Amino acid sequence: MKRLQKIGGIAAISEAAIYIFGFITFGAIINQPATGAAPSEVINHLTQNNLLLTVSNLVLYVLFGVLLAPLVLSIYSRTKTEYTTSRLAAVFGFTWVTIIIASGMISNIGLSTVITTGALNPEQGVALWKMVNIIVEGLGGGNEIVGALWVILLSIAGLKSRTLPKSLVYYGILVGTFGMLTIFPTDIFAALFGLTQIVWFAWIGIILVKTKD
Repeated sequence: MKRLQKIGGIAAISEAAIYIFGFITFGAIINQPATGAAPSEVINHLTQNNLLLTVSNLVLYVLFGVLLAPLVLSIYSRTKTEYTTSRLAAVFGFTWVTIIIASGMISNIGLSTVITTGALNPEQGVALWKMVNIIVEGLGGGNEIVGALWVILLSIAGLKSRTLPKSLVYYGILVGTFGMLTIFPTDIFAALFGLTQIVWFAWIGIILVKTKD
């Protein structure tokens, strides 16, 4: 029990670090093509940043999903006395794991195909890239419903089982609410969900690492 909690805690803190990595990478390092850029410019951008984009997808999606699995399991183990809610939370948690890893693999395979296609036909390459983005965004890149439900449900389970601090529980419900609001077509809620989750992951990670029994 103690070892699982510590593993989950380290995973949670790592998730927070991955979020920060993502904000820095796409906010300060990778400059996106201007709106209305020519197809050849978009393909050239993807080609020049191929390695960085590929590594970023592996970290932000695949590694994130892999680390999320032991975190979901450790929180379930901690809150399982609240049987129904904790089990339901775990279902959404492991579903999120699957969706995130799938998003990363689709994004990287799609990127490779787009670059190859775009070298011959930039217009077709850009059209394909838009399709890849729609799939990735639909799975979870821009719609955070599954992850939000996991956070909300585990917060409720933590409150009922008295295994998580009330302050973290209420903060988790706020974070989950931002995630639920990503159903609306605006970037603000996705940004709020990501930013508040940095604190949430770090907070719950510290709690899990400090578990004594």
